[in-house]
Amino acid sequence: MADGERPDNSAVDRSEGFGERLLGVLLDRAHEMPPQLIAPLIAEEMSRVGGRDVSILLQDYGQQQLVPLPGTRLVVGEPEPIDDSHAGTAFLRATPVEVPQAEGVRMYLPLLDGSDQVGVMALTLDAVDDNDRRLLRRLAGLVADMLVTKHSYTDQFFLARRLEPMSVAAEIQWSLMPPLAMAVPQVAVAGILEPAYNVAGDSFDYALNGDILHLAMIDAMGHGLDAATMATVAIGAYRHARRASIGLAEIYAFMDRAIAEQFGPDHFVTAQMMHLNITTGHLQWVNAGHPAPLLIRNREVIRQLHGPTTLPVGFGGEQPQISELTLQRGDRVLCFTDGVIEEHEAGGEQFGEEQLIDCVNRTEQAGEGVRATVRSLSHSLKQQRGGSTSDDATLFLTEWRGGAADHLATMD
Repeated sequence: MADGERPDNSAVDRSEGFGERLLGVLLDRAHEMPPQLIAPLIAEEMSRVGGRDVSILLQDYGQQQLVPLPGTRLVVGEPEPIDDSHAGTAFLRATPVEVPQAEGVRMYLPLLDGSDQVGVMALTLDAVDDNDRRLLRRLAGLVADMLVTKHSYTDQFFLARRLEPMSVAAEIQWSLMPPLAMAVPQVAVAGILEPAYNVAGDSFDYALNGDILHLAMIDAMGHGLDAATMATVAIGAYRHARRASIGLAEIYAFMDRAIAEQFGPDHFVTAQMMHLNITTGHLQWVNAGHPAPLLIRNREVIRQLHGPTTLPVGFGGEQPQISELTLQRGDRVLCFTDGVIEEHEAGGEQFGEEQLIDCVNRTEQAGEGVRATVRSLSHSLKQQRGGSTSDDATLFLTEWRGGAADHLATMD
């Protein structure tokens, strides 16, 4: 086909058998292909189903824009705002968006790798039917898997997502991050870091092991590389202890020793560690000098989860008391670092917990999923704090949905 020539959609085989063969060919060809050739391969395979003007859009680290991935045969335009674009709608809602145009239908397909959301694939077809939708959904899933796999050994995708200069401390923190969002039928989580390109001491981690969702949020003292280094040790110690299948009190003690031995008595990390049984909704947590989480029910903050606190990690606190609560279906728990509530303009008052709760209640009224909610909340808070963040300000939102895990996981 000559460049610029439109594919003849009437001649495109849309059968189930053709779709299976196409997916197999794409998987086989991508297996040992270097990262820089993935983009032209995707564009080529899309043309086999009548697609043209293909773009791959990746979320930037600030979660403001969808940034086009450069590559041969891909259409590379300007970044598209997540809040005000068809691509952004597909991304936030994790559902395809179809836009009729004079020359056909522009399709925006969320790129979902399991429950992690990579970005959006856009392409134009002359017309779209259910066979196209089914095949393109599967192709988009495979493309997402390919991007995630290749991302682990190339800087290409990282560079595309980086719209501002990034500090060394932030580079370290982002290398620690699990996927920013995860969802299965029983539970969904999402987190966000600010300032995305200069974050240093804040971090979070999670893992779903059987029926137990393990969560941790930390805030290492200080700024810059010192804070990032301490956060790295804290997260590493947390993961090591978690994988030893020990309880929350023992996890705290292990992290405490690791920080104290590595950095001495004058350094500390505040932390919040949680276990959530995703079958029963039973929540346990240990608070090591962290702000109390917020419990959200029916789109409104109903209480702060106060409980016994222990000394921050590194200060050698006694064995902590474990707080417990049984969630109701649909409940959300919002964890946050002190940078969210302590921010203030020069000479002004701190933002405070009351303003945070008011902002959470307003954001919750939109009834969005956890990913869109935590993102909208973080950006609203940043605007109310004057549009900038002088300290790390991290949010992590968990929603317990209940129910049996007897069907495929879905993206929030």
